[in-house]
Amino acid sequence: MNIIVCIKQVPDTNEVKIDPDKGTLIREGVPSIINPDDKNALEEALRIKDEYEDVRVIALSMGPAQAELALIEAVAMGADEGILLNDKAFAGSDTWATSTALAEAIKNIGEFDIIFCGQQAIDGDTGQVGPQIAEHLNIPQITYVEGLKLEASKVRAKRRLEDGYFIIEAELPLLITATKALNQPRYPSIRGIYEAFKGDRIKVLTAKDLGIEEYKVGLKGSPTRVSRSFTPELKAGDLVMIEGSPKEQAEGLIVKLREARII
Repeated sequence: MNIIVCIKQVPDTNEVKIDPDKGTLIREGVPSIINPDDKNALEEALRIKDEYEDVRVIALSMGPAQAELALIEAVAMGADEGILLNDKAFAGSDTWATSTALAEAIKNIGEFDIIFCGQQAIDGDTGQVGPQIAEHLNIPQITYVEGLKLEASKVRAKRRLEDGYFIIEAELPLLITATKALNQPRYPSIRGIYEAFKGDRIKVLTAKDLGIEEYKVGLKGSPTRVSRSFTPELKAGDLVMIEGSPKEQAEGLIVKLREARII
């Protein structure tokens, strides 16, 4: 069984600052981490590897050269190898262009049974890349998974909803996006760290290696643009105190929310 886990290196959001002039994130000097939900995705793949024989786990990422560190950590946790998509042609990719490149990389890998992704990345929170990969590959997908059981050639998943959950069965191959409730990611082992830093477990691929036309990725292949990022200013006039009993406060809050067209 081959399992592919898509991971992303993201800024540690506790440290992120925004350039007030450019309106962009300041990444210089900001520590980077594996996206938390992606760690849950990786952990679930490793749990399957622990339980069944002949399971191979491949960690896949797209990003700058420093993203190799995220793949090294994934290998240290137990992945068999890592693949980094690194090319100037990928720079500026939105979710569509990113999923296009990742899908082509998965085709390049060959046969697979399960693709795991985190439900969303903390630096964008779109939750789009996983489902888009499934669409590119024309395979089933189960999103927001908080419980999973592998049964022969199919999976039974507990899919989270706002007010409950679904139990869904699907045949392999398929794509799954993981939530934090799915598991508790493990720490890398000493042996795993040693193996990960041998230098032969990470492969770097370019757009040319994958046979991707440059107009399909990067800014050219991205139908969306982020005009700017900014921290909203809090003004004294934004604070409204609602007096009265709990019932009166609740009724007053509803009135204010309706006036603001929030509900």
